Amino acid sequence: MDYASSSPVDPRVIEAMLPYFSEKHGNPSSVHQIGRESFEAIEDSRRKIASLINAERPDELIFTSGATESINLAIKGLAFRRLDKGKHIVTSKIEHISTMNALKFLSTKGFKITYLPVDEFGFVDPVALNDAITRETILISISYANGEVGTIQNVGEIGKIARDQGVTFHVDAVAAIGKLSIDVRKDGIDLLSFSSNDLYGPKGVGALFIRKGTKIEPIIHGGGQERGLRSGSENLPGIVGFGKAAEIAKKEMEVETSRLTELRDKLIKGILKKTENVWLNGHPTKRLPNNANFRFKFIEGESLVLRLSDFGIASATSSACTSKTLEPSHVLLAMGIPAADAQGSLLLTMGRWTQNEDVEYVIDNVPLAVDFLRKLSPLIPQGDV
Repeated sequence: MDYASSSPVDPRVIEAMLPYFSEKHGNPSSVHQIGRESFEAIEDSRRKIASLINAERPDELIFTSGATESINLAIKGLAFRRLDKGKHIVTSKIEHISTMNALKFLSTKGFKITYLPVDEFGFVDPVALNDAITRETILISISYANGEVGTIQNVGEIGKIARDQGVTFHVDAVAAIGKLSIDVRKDGIDLLSFSSNDLYGPKGVGALFIRKGTKIEPIIHGGGQERGLRSGSENLPGIVGFGKAAEIAKKEMEVETSRLTELRDKLIKGILKKTENVWLNGHPTKRLPNNANFRFKFIEGESLVLRLSDFGIASATSSACTSKTLEPSHVLLAMGIPAADAQGSLLLTMGRWTQNEDVEYVIDNVPLAVDFLRKLSPLIPQGDV
């Protein structure tokens, strides 16, 4: 129940990768036959991934070490390229920590960042976003969907605003890739960041879509690979696995999304029915098909995660990238949830190998874990459950 932090590599992906660790080991930059084979393998993966997001051209994609690098390259690369155009960026208060820290860095370099509020479901108001744009605005950066609470943003509407205002639009698609049908052309997306791991591919490889005509500065310099925007020898096996994972996702997404949505709704209904003083975080329906995020009164989320681990259930309280801090989730706080309640959050995420019996097991055991912890909790007022 923790597919959000890491997903297993699909065996079909591993099979596709294996030859590129040994027999097909050539450097894609080499001009000999072995090198050319590696080059063609990378370009084949580029085509498959471009097809998944409906990019117009495969060469609009460059490969990186993961979503964090893609996000940094998109945001910093665009900001440094547009220094003469303006130094204002618009984002939301619930972005992933990778985006938040990239923007925090830019703020030390003289950039002004507008952090838009969200409503109780985690939605950005497109009208407020439009009003925040000034003549100095060079970039809008909004996640396709929030990985913690699952809320799916009105990306198409935001993309139209960005086009009308002449502002570059960056989207963090980590939580949505492979689960939702993403169309960079239809939604007016100029920059799209995502990673292989979220598609049941290998860790350590990601991609950045850069719409033709969108100019960014590289942040890694070297031998000029990936059109000079991301130098360094390519992760050949990882990229091949990424391409295979994208191919599988495109073929199976519709059926898998429907299956996960049914499991998600069953999980949400079961937890809310069998547990006292619990609420669902995020929108009840406009959410990721595999995401269920709850908050429980009178207990701490970390204690619940540990207790559920004793039952053999892997879960989380927030994004894995922010789990090292004891602070409440910045996403839940931005949604207006009091800090004490936000501390009692539980994130359950499902994936390709989650089955109905797994969901039933969780529905049966989460109430037991919550009841156990509440009996030990000094937070419960007298007379409350």
